[in-house]
Amino acid sequence: MSNPAVAQPIQDTLKSARSAAIKRWLPSVLMPVIGLLAFLLFWQMVAGSIDTSLGKFPGPTQVASQFSGLIDEHLREQRRADAFFERQETRNAAKLAKNPDAKVSVRPYTGKPTFFKQIFTSLYTVLTGFVIASLIAIPLGIVCGLSKPIYNAINPLIQIFKPVSPLAWLPLVTMVVSAVYTSSDPLFAKSFVTSAITVALCCLWPTVINTTVGVANLDKDLQNVSRVLSLSPLSHVRRIVLPAAIPMIFTGLRLSLATGWMVLIAAEMLAQNPGLGKFIWDEFQNGSSNSLGRIMVAVVVIGLLGFILDRLMLLLQRRVSWDKNADLR
Repeated sequence: MSNPAVAQPIQDTLKSARSAAIKRWLPSVLMPVIGLLAFLLFWQMVAGSIDTSLGKFPGPTQVASQFSGLIDEHLREQRRADAFFERQETRNAAKLAKNPDAKVSVRPYTGKPTFFKQIFTSLYTVLTGFVIASLIAIPLGIVCGLSKPIYNAINPLIQIFKPVSPLAWLPLVTMVVSAVYTSSDPLFAKSFVTSAITVALCCLWPTVINTTVGVANLDKDLQNVSRVLSLSPLSHVRRIVLPAAIPMIFTGLRLSLATGWMVLIAAEMLAQNPGLGKFIWDEFQNGSSNSLGRIMVAVVVIGLLGFILDRLMLLLQRRVSWDKNADLR
């Protein structure tokens, strides 16, 4: 039999621990839910009072209905694609049965891209531009942080090009891509290349600036350690500079990715790259009664994906940073 005199303090301790956990986690869970519900209620109230040329502005319920419709469209298109390939395989099998040496044709399915395929295209495009920008920005920022003369030479260019809008870059990039990328059988569509390069040009600068600051503010003790160990320049960068500058580098990468994600929508609209930007533009041009609801679905998805990308960058920073106790913010 358990001793009540011993069990009671244990129960009190467990109860106190549960109470402390609830008090710690309740605000971080409950308050966001309350804020979200308040926003949805406000949205529904305001949407009902706004009339547009296409009808009432869509509220949360209408947006949810349009999202369900987009899922149904995606599933129908998938069934059409499966049926297309099945018919093609049947024809080819019949042809080979008659003549084993016959040439069979394998054609791709060219149906209308669905909303979810356009999401994938946008993610692929922005990550391509982001990787291109990062491969340029991080080495450039390290060089600028290590060398004051090089920083003084490059800083004016950074300050000039940093505020340039993607709408200004896009016509120039389009003409350059059209003049240089002239393959008869291109590996990537020109619209994709144009959008990716535009994204890279616009999301380059936050990473350059933050990397420069992180490297330039390297602790003097770490520099003395490098001198004592007589590290080569490359070893100095790899063992001393990068671990110390990782937090600032990832701050720049997060800002660059957020910038690239915003830039991408405008770039896809104008370059007609089949992503979320083109989806919004096509729905705006379509002008049907469902267009506003579908555009709002795209807006919500863009925001959610931007949030997810930022969280993934934070998780990656936690994995590679030497400061394992850094909180995700």
